Amino acid sequence: MEEDGRRPHASPFGAVAAEYAEHRPDYAPAAVRWALEPASGPRVLDLGAGTGKLTGTLVALGFDVIAVEPDPAMLTELHRALPAVRALPGSAEAIPLPDASVDAVLAGNALHWFDMAVAGPEMARVLAPGGILAGLWNVVDNRVDWIAGLERVSGSAVIGPRDTFSSWRAATAGSHLPEIGLVAQFGSPEQAEFPHGQRRTADSLVATLVTRAGVLVMPEREREVTLGRIRAFLASRPETTSGEFILPMLTGVLRVRQL
Repeated sequence: MEEDGRRPHASPFGAVAAEYAEHRPDYAPAAVRWALEPASGPRVLDLGAGTGKLTGTLVALGFDVIAVEPDPAMLTELHRALPAVRALPGSAEAIPLPDASVDAVLAGNALHWFDMAVAGPEMARVLAPGGILAGLWNVVDNRVDWIAGLERVSGSAVIGPRDTFSSWRAATAGSHLPEIGLVAQFGSPEQAEFPHGQRRTADSLVATLVTRAGVLVMPEREREVTLGRIRAFLASRPETTSGEFILPMLTGVLRVRQL
């Protein structure tokens, strides 16, 4: 699950699940380690797991992972990429796990999709005492000049507040358990970001942006104009005009611990 707004069980991402799996980045291992540093055990739920981008990082770090994802096409890609992982259909609002069954709940570019009035109690239910709840977001580093330019030409439907270094903290600060009577069960939220990057070409960067929700729901003509503007910008920049480059990114983490 990713991008802006609320994602229903049938979402625009299912139509581009294969492209999502091919082009979306994974998560910085240092960010995942920090998110789970206070966890009392290795059992982690990747909630809204999509095609398994965060799941794969968790597996590589040695955690005992269960993935839950509502979109059947996304879940199929996750099974294909990580066949040994226990991956279940389900949602943040109806988690198919027993009480106190995991030590941490993580959501990669997904927490903002959840209906927290329902999902908050569900996540608290499946967490063991002292459990960790964390959201992770991959953001582009708009302190870099050409990334700031890309942000300007793309528009907020393509690169929104949660997608950039300069604004992700403010955009996600209220994502944990807002006004649902559970705040007292958790400690103060903490935020941190960790360097990350993705090897791209101009074409594959455009392919990545095409998988964003704001692009997927654009009227066809608007999408063509927007992507044309992005392609022209990338062709004009020495950093991206030919061959491969590293897209400068960070993984931002927002975590709280159950008291």
